[in-house]
Amino acid sequence: MSAPTHPRHHVTGRVDTRLPWWALALPVLAFALLLALLTGGGEARAAGGEPAAGRILERIQQTLSL
Repeated sequence: MSAPTHPRHHVTGRVDTRLPWWALALPVLAFALLLALLTGGGEARAAGGEPAAGRILERIQQTLSL
């Protein structure tokens, strides 16, 4: 008694590893939305505070200048 084989594996000897379209589109969309929230919040500022993007960039600049 032999184990059943998938015809695609038996004929070509390769495994089908293609990803669906959304497997790449969703992470790209999530990254773009988070980046837009980080950089585009010019109108919505915290009371009396500097924008978060400015603080982050300043902190990176300080770290790199050591």
